Amino acid sequence: MRAPGNGRGLLVVVSGPSGVGKGTVVDAAMARRTEAARRIRRSISVTTRKPRPGEREGVDYFFRSPKQFASMVRRGEMLEHAEYLGHQYGTPADWVDRQLEEGYDVVLEIEVKGAMQVRRRRPDAVLIYMLPPSWQALKRRLAGRRSEDEEVQQARLEVALQEKKQVHRYDYVIVNDRVSRAASKLLAILTAERARVSRMDTDRLLEWENG
Repeated sequence: MRAPGNGRGLLVVVSGPSGVGKGTVVDAAMARRTEAARRIRRSISVTTRKPRPGEREGVDYFFRSPKQFASMVRRGEMLEHAEYLGHQYGTPADWVDRQLEEGYDVVLEIEVKGAMQVRRRRPDAVLIYMLPPSWQALKRRLAGRRSEDEEVQQARLEVALQEKKQVHRYDYVIVNDRVSRAASKLLAILTAERARVSRMDTDRLLEWENG
């Protein structure tokens, strides 16, 4: 089934430190009763890590062994791939392209290294970096998860410090100080990007006569 509206969908990358609320903001945007919200589809990544409680194959992730993952990379089946805290993550290109052809805006929640691979392979992708309102807020959000020990939390904070140096390579920045406001900004970006002349069939739109 095609997405509402016309044209090919947008390929959208959302990056940001762990705990910033990327998934929560995307969920909030998708819950809105607007055409832009109904066009969003979250990409499903391939990963070599074990499923967490409640995660489902083909819904949250495609779970594969390291050997299977490496084979997919060799065959060129990944739009991007990267290692994060000892595990491999990647985006299956075929799945993404099918959604784009049906008119859906596909959102990839990936880290900086993967985002730069997408930029090289798909220059028309929209790159968004999500920031916390403060460093202390990020530390509180990570601690509030209570699903990871202090060592893992510290590793995520160190990754965040390194990644923030790459923010200038993105197209947009969203500060997640309030989920509803961040979701509105995300939808506004998607709406504006769809209105770019370079993305539209202007020849068809301008088929009208003088007078």
